[in-house]
Amino acid sequence: MFARRDNEPDYAVLSKRDGKVVIDANSTNCYGTPIETVHNNDPLREQSLDINYEDEIGENPDRYKQHGFYFNADNCIACHACEAACSEKNDNPAHIAFRSVGFVEGGTYPAYQRLNISMACNHCDDPVCLKGCPTRAYTKFAEYGAVLQDPDICFGCGYCTWVCPYNAPQLDPEKGQVTKCNMCVDRLEVGLKPACSSACLGNALDFGVIEDLPDNRSQAKVNIPGFPRNDITHPNIRFQQTRTTQRDMTRVDQTAIKYHRNDDSSSTFEESPFVPELDPKQGYQRQWNLKKLLTSHENAHIAFTLSAQLVMGAFLWFFAGSLFSSNGLGYLSSSSAYVPALITLVGLITIGLYKLNMHLGKPHRFYRGFYNLKYSPVSREIAGVSLFFAGLVLFTFLALFDHGFFKVLQFFAGLLAFTGLLGGGYFMYKLYRIEARPFWNHINTATSFIATGLVLGSLFVALFNTAGHTIPRSLNTLLLSVISMGLIIEMAGLWLHRNDLKSAHSEGAASFYEQTTTYGYTYLLRNVLLILSLIISISLLVMGQQSFIAYLILATSTLIATIIGRALFYVVVIPTTMPGGFFWKNKSFIEHARETGLADMPQMGVVYEKHHAFNVKELMTTVKDTSIDDKIKQFKRIFTG
Repeated sequence: MFARRDNEPDYAVLSKRDGKVVIDANSTNCYGTPIETVHNNDPLREQSLDINYEDEIGENPDRYKQHGFYFNADNCIACHACEAACSEKNDNPAHIAFRSVGFVEGGTYPAYQRLNISMACNHCDDPVCLKGCPTRAYTKFAEYGAVLQDPDICFGCGYCTWVCPYNAPQLDPEKGQVTKCNMCVDRLEVGLKPACSSACLGNALDFGVIEDLPDNRSQAKVNIPGFPRNDITHPNIRFQQTRTTQRDMTRVDQTAIKYHRNDDSSSTFEESPFVPELDPKQGYQRQWNLKKLLTSHENAHIAFTLSAQLVMGAFLWFFAGSLFSSNGLGYLSSSSAYVPALITLVGLITIGLYKLNMHLGKPHRFYRGFYNLKYSPVSREIAGVSLFFAGLVLFTFLALFDHGFFKVLQFFAGLLAFTGLLGGGYFMYKLYRIEARPFWNHINTATSFIATGLVLGSLFVALFNTAGHTIPRSLNTLLLSVISMGLIIEMAGLWLHRNDLKSAHSEGAASFYEQTTTYGYTYLLRNVLLILSLIISISLLVMGQQSFIAYLILATSTLIATIIGRALFYVVVIPTTMPGGFFWKNKSFIEHARETGLADMPQMGVVYEKHHAFNVKELMTTVKDTSIDDKIKQFKRIFTG
């Protein structure tokens, strides 16, 4: 249990509720969620949190009420004492901050205004991190309504950092695991406020039972300029900000977003929300940045999604060929290219799965990805793709035998793979429909993924079967029709995406701006290649031509366009997150620090992207001079966590 000092100052002690707000078993917060986390007779009561492996139970009378933070923007002076206290309490390195202070600014001299925001985990009523995590590392506790995360269970996929609108979970690129604010539940158990609010110099940050306003507070807003959307997770933070703000408040980091006060006839000034809008602070000059685009941290996801979708699309052709002999489909299962093509598909998806697994912070714990099948789309995608992979391998193996019994077995193997394709493909798309990432949260994600499977899968089949051979005319027509249809689907999705994001009141507008400026020429190249591919495909279809060289040209054009498009998909996405400063929580400064070597200075709070995954050489060096028992313990620690 946390050791409370005898002389704790009053400002560090949780205030006892004096009845100014009546909170009972029927009380709800502003979202309609009960403040009482469990009923009086619930068996969850009187359980220990096992703080420091002790079974003591705190005596806090409000232990089973939802707690939250209260932030008074009028008082915050951006001293960063809350940040420092939090990092000291949790022994965080310089590049990890559970609580961050950012700011937005508006107006010009002499009417310049700056608004500071202190943000950590908001211990939401509906924590998307908990549902999204495939390893079940998150738990929302009845005690204080705290959302806690166990880094020892985490295998470092980082999906929780994608879905959280507030950048609360922090992925440590050195340790390869996520950590976050734990509400200082050890301090709450002994009647103390969290370290951050106890350290606040200006009485800007406070803490207590949600909706029970602390002393000297008159407002409990759920919106403030720079604060991301609250409707995604229903965060337990309340704001006070009484000073008049400028109509537009801009970020000082490089994110092309400003916050515009949405004044309308139905809202008062105090209720008027600030909505994100595009702030083209970098101008509209187009650039290439091709190297930067193709060397991003998300290359593993690019490799996996493209290979998986190509293999799924091609498998559908071969599975159909094993079932039907009409329209030339039967040629696919009888040609000499049949087995080599299937073996190649197995190799391609194996490479994709390997790249994705090694992208994890802790690749040797990959099996934990199946832990949260009930909620996590990541777990469901892993399960579906694994089922598809197993079915594909079995389907390929059985293709080596031309006996009737094996054909029956191959049919069931194909059904297994097809089932995995449907489930894995759907959740591969579903896991990107993230409210906190508007650029992804669009039907274009579905059209892009489907088109990739149709086009690349069909081109793979065409290349394998036209190399030195002549395929049936009906099959050639069918392949080119599907390729053309896939390209049209891709272009239609991109057109809808463009129209929706250009006028969007969200970070999606900034993502589209980034795509058309920072990567403007590369974006145009992708579009031109797509149009060229469609022209070639339709021309071949109309002329009824089949040629390995023509298919190779079409495949080259399409593959380059697809790789660029998928890289843009990952690189330009801008999440809904709190603003940073010029040097702190600023993506552009982080990139600059890594390019110039400033990241070598710990005080910069920037590290290079690397994961300390399982390393045999490092392991043997560590255990070289230890006893047998210690060696066994070391191996158990590494392989089981």
